[in-house]
Amino acid sequence: MEERIRELLESVIEENGYILYKVEYVKENNMMFLRLYIDKEGIMEIEDCVTVSNLVNPILDSVDPIDESYILDVCSKGEGD
Repeated sequence: MEERIRELLESVIEENGYILYKVEYVKENNMMFLRLYIDKEGIMEIEDCVTVSNLVNPILDSVDPIDESYILDVCSKGEGD
C-alpha cells in the first residue's frame, strides 16, 4: 500500500519543492492513518504540511487508492524518525 501511495504522490510533492521521506498506513485507536512524512531544504513550517496536504488531497480523492476510511496526516520528517 505504502509503495503505491508513494508512486502516486511523489512527483507532485517533489515538483513543489518537497521531499516525500516516508509513507505509512497504520491503525491507531481503531482509526486508520495515511501518514506522509515530508522534508525540504531549509526550515519546515506547519504551513508546509498544509500545502502538501492541499496538493495530495485532490489526487487521493480522484484515484481513491484506499478502500476504507482514513485520516490523512502530513508531518515533517523529524516526527517520523
